[in-house]
Amino acid sequence: MRVIVADALHLIAFRFSTAPLVTLSLSFTLIFAAALALGVLLKLWLASRQMRHVAAHRNAVPSLFADRISLAAHQKAADYTIAKTRFGLLELALGTVVLLGWTLLGGLDALNHWLLDAMGGGMLQQLALVAVFALIGGLIDLPGSYYQTFVIEQRFGFNKMTPGLWLGDLLKGAAMGAIIGLPILAVILWLMGAAGRWWWLWAWAVWMGFNLLLMVIYPAFIAPLFNKFQPLEDESLKARVTALMQRCGFSAKGLFVMDGSRRSQHANAYFTGFGASKRVVFFDTLLQKLNADEVDAVLAHELGHFKHKHIIKRMVALFALTLLGFALLGWLSGQGWFYTGLGVTPNFNVQGVAGSAPNDALALLLFLLAAPVFSGFVAPLMAHSSRKHEFEADAYAVQQTRAQDLQSALLKLYEDNASTLTPDPLYVRYYYSHPPAVERISHMQQLTP
Repeated sequence: MRVIVADALHLIAFRFSTAPLVTLSLSFTLIFAAALALGVLLKLWLASRQMRHVAAHRNAVPSLFADRISLAAHQKAADYTIAKTRFGLLELALGTVVLLGWTLLGGLDALNHWLLDAMGGGMLQQLALVAVFALIGGLIDLPGSYYQTFVIEQRFGFNKMTPGLWLGDLLKGAAMGAIIGLPILAVILWLMGAAGRWWWLWAWAVWMGFNLLLMVIYPAFIAPLFNKFQPLEDESLKARVTALMQRCGFSAKGLFVMDGSRRSQHANAYFTGFGASKRVVFFDTLLQKLNADEVDAVLAHELGHFKHKHIIKRMVALFALTLLGFALLGWLSGQGWFYTGLGVTPNFNVQGVAGSAPNDALALLLFLLAAPVFSGFVAPLMAHSSRKHEFEADAYAVQQTRAQDLQSALLKLYEDNASTLTPDPLYVRYYYSHPPAVERISHMQQLTP
């Protein structure tokens, strides 16, 4: 209690040390609170629209799919969508409370001062601050993750995980996060403190280089820690896939089958890796559900992304957004109102209020907490771009394979994954990275005579 009271007094004293800082701090607090409230209300409104729209169309299969999708499958998809959306509202409420707890209610400030008292300032204290923050966040998210896996996914027949496997994945993920994340975090924090005014540019270069390296090593060294990858053994299918890739001018290091059924009944296929480390990965559940022609069509769609350079375009966009983020962080980290406006006493020497410990970890965490509140407009823009890319990949697949095979494969995947055929249009425009089935099939039909 004494620590909490002392921290509150420190924060009050710091805020009122200079009048301009108080004004800027209060203004930023109000702006942050208003942006958070508007964002939450928008998401609540969109989710309610989605649930009402899906429920209203639950008892009738869209005419375009009436001969291929059963009413029972359509209703299962509707119920699954509503259950996930309703649970998403609970996660939104919890996330909002946690965000306020870390920021305006002083949680991050208290944690920082507690670690300063216990460890003093320095790199170890900053790493500990980020690590403890991540640990607490993970523990808060744990019940929701368990419920989603063992209640929602279980109820609809998708979950194949045991509690032991689920817990093992969590522990391995945490270990990998510490082994990989802490060293790169230490480098970023060191640059923030030692590289001068342009530290953010160096930090951005290091971060991008790290991500490119991760893309190279992930398929061979990290992914096998969580799943088994076996070379594709079906010689007939392998010959078809290889011929398709050669026809499209694409080369991969190998064709692999992943034991996706060990964890879920959801099916998928994807490319992973970068440069010479590229791999084609099929979920075993996908190969169980699709015939050879449909597998060809799905793979041709993925090849379409490479043919149109969608991966490179997304990487360039990500690099640009990340550069903008680091530049903004570089400026905000030197503004006292940024800290106090979010409920944190920075480690500046102002009338003896706080010590001279670095603010770098504080600035980084506050930025990660606040940025999503102000960047809601980015989500629909990115979703729109992604849907456009999906249409282009579909068009390429139709050129390389039969449109009927791609349509059949997509409908099987929609049905097996319980993806609703009747989402709310506004919800789609804001969130969906892939076009709804009706739009995709209609688009393909326009491409074929």
